[in-house]
Amino acid sequence: MQGVIALAVGYFLGSIPFAFLLTRSRGIDLRDVGSRNVGAANVLRAAGVVPASAVVLLDAGKGALAVLAARLMTDDLVIVMAAGLAAIIGHIYPVWLGFRGGKGVAAAAGVFAMLAPFTTMIAALVFVGAVFVTRFISAGSMAAAIALAVAAAVGNVPGPVAAGALIAAIVIIQRHRDNLTRLIAGTERRIGLKL
Repeated sequence: MQGVIALAVGYFLGSIPFAFLLTRSRGIDLRDVGSRNVGAANVLRAAGVVPASAVVLLDAGKGALAVLAARLMTDDLVIVMAAGLAAIIGHIYPVWLGFRGGKGVAAAAGVFAMLAPFTTMIAALVFVGAVFVTRFISAGSMAAAIALAVAAAVGNVPGPVAAGALIAAIVIIQRHRDNLTRLIAGTERRIGLKL
C-alpha cells in the first residue's frame, strides 16, 4: 500500500504544470505558442529568462519533493526510485493538461539530485557544455540524459537508481524525438531565438 501511495504522490507532484501556470498568469498559453511544449525551453522563448529559470527550479523541486515524500513512507529504494520516475511521468503526461506536458528534464534533475547527486552533477555539466557548444537546449537535454544513464551505470550508484536513470534517459530521449528530427533537418531553434 505504501508503494501505491508513493507512486500516486510522485505522479501528483510531477503533474503540477508550473510552466503552464506561470505563463498563463502572463496571458500566454504555451500550448499555442512556439514548440507548444509545456516546459522551460518554451517558457524561455515565450516569456524570457526569469520565468524560465523559475520553471526549472520549480520543476526540479517537485521531482526532489517526490523522492523526499517517498522516503518518508518507506526505506525501499525500489519504491523511492519508482516514485521519482512517477514524478517524471507526471511532468510529461499531466492529467490536468490532457496528458500534454513537458519533456521531463528538470523534473528528472530534481529526482536524481536526491538519489545520485554526483551523477546528476556530471549530467548537468554535460548539459551546460552541450548547450554552450551547440546552442541547442534539446541537444543538451539529450546529451545530459545519456550522460546520466552512463554515469549511473559505471559509478557507485545503487542498482535501482542506475536502472531508474536508464529508464529516465530512454523516456527523455523519446520525448525529444521531434527535436532530433529537426536537429537532423537543420530546423531546430537555437537558444536565444524568439518565437
